[in-house]
Amino acid sequence: MRKVRNRQRSRGFSLIELLIVIAIILVIIGIALPKFNVAQMSARELSVQQEIRTINTAEVQYQSQFGQFATTLAQLGPPTSGAPGPSAADLIPGSLAAGEKDQYLFVLTATPGGYTINANPKSYGSSGRRTFFSDQSMVVRSNFSADPANASSPEMR
Repeated sequence: MRKVRNRQRSRGFSLIELLIVIAIILVIIGIALPKFNVAQMSARELSVQQEIRTINTAEVQYQSQFGQFATTLAQLGPPTSGAPGPSAADLIPGSLAAGEKDQYLFVLTATPGGYTINANPKSYGSSGRRTFFSDQSMVVRSNFSADPANASSPEMR
């Protein structure tokens, strides 16, 4: 009888062993997850910088075609129907023309001498750690705070 019990015990894992393995896995996830979130935020910020450059390029094309800078992102975006024109030049993707991409909100504002672009995270700290700004000078600037970046913010390199 004793030999039968020993054989049953040696098969499989005990509950304690399984709990220890689960605890080790949770510790590893707890260490890796914050680093993954930071990497994801950094990738999102790089994407936003590229989107701002795309808008700058589209503004130059729009100004070349129509003699003025676009005053809204919709003017740079695709038309809802028909051919492209001044109200929808089809120079940027529709997702960007909607004003929200990569968990950032994009705002294009007309100024007397051109335009400004601001890109701010939807949720500062979790969507992104930086705000971005650019204008007709095509220089991208960023701010490491929740305050929107502006013309006096540090230039991106």
